[in-house]
Amino acid sequence: MTARASIAIIGGGASGVLIAAHLLKSQNPDLRITLIEKASAFGRGRAYSTALPDHVLNVSAMGMSGYADDPEHFWRWAQATGIVTDGNPAVYLPRAVYGRYLEELLQDNLKRERETGRLRLLHETCLGVSPTASGVDVKLANGTSLACHAVVLAVGHDEEPSPEHPLAIRIGSPADTPLDADARVMILGTGLSMIDAWLTLEHRGHRGEIVAVSRRGLMPSTHRKGKPIRLDVADIPLGTDLSYFVGWLRDLIRQTQAAGGDWRDVLDGLRPFNQRIWQSWPASAKRRFVEHTKAWWDIHRHRTAPPIHERLKKAVEAGRIRLVAARVDSMARDDGRIAVGLVRRHSQTAETVAVDRVYDCTGIAKDVSAGSIAVVLDLIERGLARPDPLRLGLDVTENCAVIGETGAASTKLFAVGPLTRGTFFEIEAIPDIRAQCARLAKVLVGG
Repeated sequence: MTARASIAIIGGGASGVLIAAHLLKSQNPDLRITLIEKASAFGRGRAYSTALPDHVLNVSAMGMSGYADDPEHFWRWAQATGIVTDGNPAVYLPRAVYGRYLEELLQDNLKRERETGRLRLLHETCLGVSPTASGVDVKLANGTSLACHAVVLAVGHDEEPSPEHPLAIRIGSPADTPLDADARVMILGTGLSMIDAWLTLEHRGHRGEIVAVSRRGLMPSTHRKGKPIRLDVADIPLGTDLSYFVGWLRDLIRQTQAAGGDWRDVLDGLRPFNQRIWQSWPASAKRRFVEHTKAWWDIHRHRTAPPIHERLKKAVEAGRIRLVAARVDSMARDDGRIAVGLVRRHSQTAETVAVDRVYDCTGIAKDVSAGSIAVVLDLIERGLARPDPLRLGLDVTENCAVIGETGAASTKLFAVGPLTRGTFFEIEAIPDIRAQCARLAKVLVGG
């Protein structure tokens, strides 16, 4: 594939910074990269813009390098800056610290490329991209446009509140006005986003009951030091029926535990093959997994830092957080409060819970075509891109090329990060994103 000399990256969060960093490993003197970000800061995005110290990384410092070929880069940076002084690589640092790391990583690249001009940072909103005979035209909100050979979409998650629950708001949004410390709050979702919301409320001095609701009422597990089992791709039943695969996985966990190991050792040993497993399933198996198995997978696969998990456990035991396995049947204003109708798991009868505020922590948008990211919606509307079969993100090839409504893969439009989760599934954590960015960089500008 012909190398591209001029590349625009839409989105300057973690995914955008990492693809830029990997592209700049190229020795091509004619390379020109423009990183476009609508927010005031690069590298932060949604994940790392929080300033709350309790919002820590869910991966220890040793696993958070921005470079696929230098796995200790972040760890060395944390030591060199004095952020870590005890030499413990198992530390879970605040996400704000990682945001600073990404900013400095980008600035270091900018300084190195100052004379070459190979990197340009642009604070602007992208409204749309249009392939042309010679490349791509990038339309910006300020009325100007940018011509380039290729575009990489690195826009991250689209976390719009669910239209099913219009009275629910996002924590930290403009609608999240001051609330009485003793107010009863409901949080929709019991995953990592719920934990973030709870920590934010604790930081504000909130004392009232928190009712956390999800279909199964499950919370993430905690990290624990272990030894991942060694697996070969030949050991894994790729392309089999989902129920068979789940049975195989459960048997492997039982065998590992019987030998003195931990279930975490199995999931961590399986991690290098997760994307291949996902891609080996037909769309029907992927859909069943998302609807019936993913909740179980998420609480085991996406774990919390041990100190945070211990605090969470105590809050539940003390009744500060009440976990409810139920679905929301209705939501309406009632005399200054919000009346939420809940149908508990294994029940057909609705009960009403009166709360003072409802926070939506159900995670990312469930349909990419119903989201709020202008450039993505524009591409779908014009047929230049299409949702993946589950509508989790954009449909892309294994080389991250965007697939249009006709089924043809673009040679000029690409995507990385969470926007590609329909194809890659496990593509939200830094170790997975950096590997994806390293592969795409070789596709775009060569090894």
